[in-house]
Amino acid sequence: MFRLGALPVALLMSASAFAQEGPRTPAGDAGRAGWNAIRDGRNDDAAAAFAAAIETEPRDPSLYLGAGLAAQLLGDASKARESLERALTLAPTLTTASLMLGELLYRQSDLQGAIAIYEAAVKHAPNDKTLAERLARLRQEPSLERGFFQSQSAHFVVLFEGPADDELARRAVELLESAYWRIGTALYTFPDGVITVVLYTEQQFRDTTRSPSWAAAAYDGRIRIPMRGALDQAPRELERVLTHELTHVIIRAIAPRAVPTWLNEGLAVMFEPDGSQWAQNTLEASNVRIPLDDLARSFETLSSNQARTAYAESADAARQLFDRVGGAGVVALLQDIARGVPLTEAFERRLLTPYSTFIGSLDPAR
Repeated sequence: MFRLGALPVALLMSASAFAQEGPRTPAGDAGRAGWNAIRDGRNDDAAAAFAAAIETEPRDPSLYLGAGLAAQLLGDASKARESLERALTLAPTLTTASLMLGELLYRQSDLQGAIAIYEAAVKHAPNDKTLAERLARLRQEPSLERGFFQSQSAHFVVLFEGPADDELARRAVELLESAYWRIGTALYTFPDGVITVVLYTEQQFRDTTRSPSWAAAAYDGRIRIPMRGALDQAPRELERVLTHELTHVIIRAIAPRAVPTWLNEGLAVMFEPDGSQWAQNTLEASNVRIPLDDLARSFETLSSNQARTAYAESADAARQLFDRVGGAGVVALLQDIARGVPLTEAFERRLLTPYSTFIGSLDPAR
């Protein structure tokens, strides 16, 4: 299950406020054009506008803040980090840049780096509630500093509480590495940095993620997995859960936001071992269907039975999309979405058929 952090959304909502600030100069106008483009979802245009503004006024920290946000929305983590670090060099009191950079470092598995950014920021803004809450939360995150053990590979760190879980953690690393190359090759994408996975008790998982009772795992910058007995006793279930959440990581590397939930979750199920077959069997066993447009939103409010149908329908739609355009076409579609192209327009561009026609071609029981 993929969960989008609230911070990027909040920044997008405040973009219009930034767009009204600053002097009426060529750089100021370009900066406003950048913020307006972000507000409208035109992320490519935003990146170009901020780049042009920075050439004219290279010491304006708000321009680097905008460039960092545009790069983050386009999935360019390196450019985002560079821009945000520059913004804070020019203006250490720019709390918004600190929040964004801390979030970025956290998602790159640099927990201590994120904490250091927030600790520096809170000295300048001791009354900022968002900053204080974020810092408090990160200080409670599982880490080696808090007594957790770890199993590590080239691309993953698996954190767990005690030696009793060491064998399972090592097995998780092996499964993740195999899935990393399989899914990354299919989607032409290999995320930068090390990906953190945390193994929890069932109660810790619920307390930390606030996920619905039917959720088998969650991804919010870290892959979080409850240590159900089934994971110990059924290696195939462990592989399924890890593969599902890793797919979310890879999708987020391509398109950090605005991906419809059915596409995000559908691809994640599709790449699971036997995921497409499970979806087909589930749909054949029931005539209940949920309109695909309704599955563009989060599944978190669905009941267990509704969620099962939603995941099966999503996987069926994602498989048919993948069969039609292949991995390269799916990646191009996700990149269009990241750039701010409306979903219906992106679909018609990549499938050469209207989105409504694609929906109509799916399971006739819809």
